[in-house]
Order: sequence, then structure tokens, then C-alpha cells
Amino acid sequence: MRATAVRRTALAASAAALTLLATACSGSSDTDGTAGKNDKAGAAGSSSAPKAPAEALSADELEKAALAQGDVKGTKITKAGAADEVPADGVTVDKKECLPVAHAMYGVAQEGSAASAKRKVIDEPKADGKKKSLEELAEGGAEDAFKDAFDLTSTFVALHSYEGTAGADAFGALKKAAADCAGGFTATVAGTPTKVASVAEEKVTGGDESAAWTVTSEDDGEKAPFKLVALRKGNTVATFFAFNLAAAGGDVTFEVPAEVVAAQDKKLA
Repeated sequence: MRATAVRRTALAASAAALTLLATACSGSSDTDGTAGKNDKAGAAGSSSAPKAPAEALSADELEKAALAQGDVKGTKITKAGAADEVPADGVTVDKKECLPVAHAMYGVAQEGSAASAKRKVIDEPKADGKKKSLEELAEGGAEDAFKDAFDLTSTFVALHSYEGTAGADAFGALKKAAADCAGGFTATVAGTPTKVASVAEEKVTGGDESAAWTVTSEDDGEKAPFKLVALRKGNTVATFFAFNLAAAGGDVTFEVPAEVVAAQDKKLA
């Protein structure tokens, strides 16, 4: 794909995808959403319900367990601020069974949440120390340079602690919703609708149970992939929502942010 085509596709996708990312990579409200029982697991990942209700981590404990600068090599990690909050009642869907997926995309806690902590994890630009000549740029180097400049992954991480068995319930509700909504749905946040074309299973490991999906948004025929991961450790559920702008152009393979997931899993241990 020519550089101009990559740019055009990425910008077209940004109408929906980057709007979604800007909100999701900012944060969410600590208000409650909806939850369901884990009576139907429909996504990849481990599954092991807790033998006894786990104690919910406090807000201070969650902050200590949340990712910090230096925990993931090659990334910049910051806290989500008050201006980044998205209230639970500000997220609506055209199919009610899909609400847990939409909530996870925007970092909204499910019913029974006791405390939350949120982080933004953004890849640092790659510096290979190489400079291209005008001749190299003219022969296709400009296209590669453009793709490299946008081949950065941004991930919003939301940690929510739960009382009783609510953590396992919230995780189960998300897995069931992802399976039920594989064919897509429309989520509206702050009056802006985003069409989700599909929710497809991915592989991930970690926690007491974990699951992952590729969430593909669509706007005027242009599609953009996101990665959604859920990980439960005790009675804390972590969700990860990631986007790579270069992947919207179709020429970059976009993977689940495994290093970010592994780092957070380690801190929750």
C-alpha cells in the first residue's frame, strides 16, 4: 500500500477508531455498570472461578498494584486524570447483551466494584538511529517511514476490585457478552456512535482466568482493529483496550499487548 493510501485509510478509520481510542485511553467512571453470571463462557482464555469470595482491594492498594513508569520497557505510563472520566450511564448500546463489552472498552466497572485505578500505556517512538537519503525515500522509504511513525500501540488499563463473588461474575459476564455479540453492535458514548463490526476471540494467558478479543470498528466501510483483554486475579479484574494507528492502514500486524498484560499480571500477584 502506498504511503498516501495508508494515510487515507488511517485518517478515515480515525473518525470512529481514534474517537473511541481517545476516550478509552483516557479513563472511566468508578460508577457501576451491569453484570451477569458466568453461565456461558464464549472466549479464549483460562477459566477458574474462585473457591471462596476474595477480599476487595482498596483504592490505595489498587494504585500500588497498577502499572507505573518503568514497568513495561519502551513505553510511557501515566495515570488517567479526572478530565478523562467516562460515566457508566454515558455508555449505551443498541443490544443490551453487549453492554459488558462496551463497558470494558471504556474501562467502566461492573456491578459490585469497590475501587478502580486506570493507566495509559503508550509505546515510545522507535529510534533505530538510521537516516534515509532522499533517493531511498523516493524509492519507497517514505512509505516505510510513515508506517513506522504510526506503528505505536496505545493501551488503556483499568483495574477494578470487587466485593464477594462480583469479580468472577463481572469477568463471566464479559466473556458471555463477547460471545453473544460476535456479530457486532453499536456503542454510543457522549452522543457519538461507534459501530463494532465484530468481536473475535484471541489467545492470552495470565491471572486466575483471562480472555482476549479483536474488536473491529467500522466507519463508512473503513475498518480498524482494537485489542480487548480481560484478566481476573483474585477479586480484581483488569481490562486492557489497545489500538495501533498503523494497523488501520492494513499493512501492520497488530497483536494483543502481551507485555503490558504480563506486567500488570505480575503486579497483581
